[in-house]
Amino acid sequence: MASVHESLYFNPMMTNGVVHANVFGIKDWVTPYKISVLALLYEMTTSKPIALQERRRLNKLILPLQQGPDLTLDQFLKTVEECCPQTAYAVKLRLHEMADGELKDMEYFFATLPTPFSAIDSEAYKTSVVGLFMRHMLLAYNKLSFSQVYKLYKALQQYYHSHYAQPGDVQVGLPTLAADDSDMDLTSTEDNVGERMEKEELDTAPLHESELRNEDAPSRGPLSQKQAEYFLARQAYLLKNDENKALKPSALQDELNNMLKFNPDFAEAHYLSYLNSMRVQDIFISTHSLLHYFDRLILSGSEGKSNGDEGYGRSLRYAALNLAALHCRFGHYQQADLALQEAIRIAQESNDHVCLQHCLSWLYTLEQMKGSDSSVLTEDSVKMAAHFCLPYLVSLGIQSLVQQGAVQGKTAHELMDALKDTDILHWKHSLSELIDISLAQTTSIWRMYGKSTMAQQQAQLLLNMNSLEQVNFGVQQNNTEAFAVALCHLAELHAEQGLYGAVSEVLKHLKEQFPPHTQHAKLWMLCDLKIQFDRAMNDGKYHLAEPHVTAIAALNKTEGLYRKAQVLKALNRTTEAYSILQRLQLYCEKTKYTEMIIRVMLVTAELHWESSGFATALPLLLQALALARQHHLQALASETILHLAFTQLMLGVPEQALGVLHEAMEPILAHGAVMDKGRALLLAARCQMAMAGTRSNGQRHAALGLAVQSLGEAAAYFSMLDCKERLRDVHYLQARLHHTLGQTPQRNKCAMLFRLLDQELQAPGAAVAMRL
Repeated sequence: MASVHESLYFNPMMTNGVVHANVFGIKDWVTPYKISVLALLYEMTTSKPIALQERRRLNKLILPLQQGPDLTLDQFLKTVEECCPQTAYAVKLRLHEMADGELKDMEYFFATLPTPFSAIDSEAYKTSVVGLFMRHMLLAYNKLSFSQVYKLYKALQQYYHSHYAQPGDVQVGLPTLAADDSDMDLTSTEDNVGERMEKEELDTAPLHESELRNEDAPSRGPLSQKQAEYFLARQAYLLKNDENKALKPSALQDELNNMLKFNPDFAEAHYLSYLNSMRVQDIFISTHSLLHYFDRLILSGSEGKSNGDEGYGRSLRYAALNLAALHCRFGHYQQADLALQEAIRIAQESNDHVCLQHCLSWLYTLEQMKGSDSSVLTEDSVKMAAHFCLPYLVSLGIQSLVQQGAVQGKTAHELMDALKDTDILHWKHSLSELIDISLAQTTSIWRMYGKSTMAQQQAQLLLNMNSLEQVNFGVQQNNTEAFAVALCHLAELHAEQGLYGAVSEVLKHLKEQFPPHTQHAKLWMLCDLKIQFDRAMNDGKYHLAEPHVTAIAALNKTEGLYRKAQVLKALNRTTEAYSILQRLQLYCEKTKYTEMIIRVMLVTAELHWESSGFATALPLLLQALALARQHHLQALASETILHLAFTQLMLGVPEQALGVLHEAMEPILAHGAVMDKGRALLLAARCQMAMAGTRSNGQRHAALGLAVQSLGEAAAYFSMLDCKERLRDVHYLQARLHHTLGQTPQRNKCAMLFRLLDQELQAPGAAVAMRL
């Protein structure tokens, strides 16, 4: 759920629709960097014709250069060179003329600057972005006194020559010069300078120290109001939509600390600090920044001026609500509950229905996190949100109900009808973020029901859909949880089909898009570990699967215990495996984790097979099948039918086993994993072999021919996974069948393949007759 103070990533300079003017109280500076930008604009207008593609790139670069923080000359020239090397060289020459010349060369540049822009055919109109910037800089330059012009020239020389300075040279950064020279402020008065210096003395230390801060970072001067607005808006947008393109956590924290050094009451910088610390899961800094954000918001009077006393109370209740959301994020449910109750109390006193609806949404979310049934709360929240025309909360509530319905065993058509209603709401109100969540949830539901084709279709639909959000800063909305979930499903679906090359590509993209320190990195970490574990188990390399168990348990305790039981069973440590499975089943029954309950029952049945307790396993499998059908879990139902058929084969009734197996064969071949397809065909071949023993010669040869065909198809599936243990079993059975049918060349070929695999594995596998 998104944050509730207007929006999780609101425009940093907007609060309640009011633009905060002159946040820093610092006027724009005439800096050498801005002279470099002027030189770029001048060269773009006067130099030789520039290729259309290069001009387009330069035009797109102008606004970020004007509004962004000052860059070093090296960074500036590198940025321009990426767009147009020819123009970058011309700008470098222009700066060289001024910096290595005399003061009159800089004066001459400003004197000739308006000429190309005032031409009739000039593209830079007076009211354009370029025209306004040029006029503003000329006006600022003309207001400078002689001493200020001289200081600007010296700063330009320092700026230019620092580009060629050796790394070991001691140099003073340009922004620091500008910060120290109060004369450079075009309109400053003595009182303003005194106030600023007094504030700097009080705030010599940064607001907070943490691992996010880089102590070796150079000291920077203050940003102008527009630079701060642009910087915060850009970083907030990138954190939401493409975190990899945002500054690294430590670098961003340094920039924010620099802002807060010159203006500790800048509330929006505190909020961005809160978002940044959440990236690295820093509970202390995130709480500190969030509290300071609301403190500064109240102290600045920005809420109170527009709304009177109501603004003060509004900030307090949203502060409590955001604090509750923060504690939910870190799993501090008791603290979250206390903060939520406080927010509800203040909202009720103020009769704020919108805030109360947000509180109710977080209340049912908190109950879900605790493992309690929150369906009644969720239904109430949906009704009230619809009454107060809050489509975002209505949709979130319905999606939560769909998720609960899937766990409780509702049919697919009921859930899809509910999601269809939310999709209408999303498209009507252009709620792109919720459209993504809806598609990811649909993918998960189809996957849970065992419909892999539909799951893959929904995942591809999400990944290929253009965002409805306005695209700023050249990024798309692609680092949200919905995208991570869809990509993880795709990775697992490809792994099930043995396409491990595609799996590695998907996981590589996930690792790039969601670095380990990000919020949703745990999704691909768990997905990657599960795929590696399953692959090792399929190959019979249990020593490789065992280390993955600890890593999986660190991310998901339930999955970790289940995988540990699987490894112990494979290592014939039956007693330990059975003990873990019993504890896991009790826990899953308590938390109503139906899928895991069925999986535990299947593994427990396999433990009974180890002691030839096939009759004991039968009631357990029937119970698992009833549970799977009750919750419409087709994949698990098919898996259970495979176990039932094998049990019946072992009990000496192959006809009934083959009849039961045919019931599951169609869904397995249509939607199942490659391993399940191979196991089903291998089991069918064994049933056909068992039935052939009781028939006449003609029927016997026909049944054995069908078994040979089934074994060939099973071998093809196992080859896709390079599952050598299973292939060894198949070649053994093929050799025996060809021997019975008198097909000597085929028998010799299969016997040779069996011998090669047996020598390669160098470990006795489980008896063919005792394994599914």
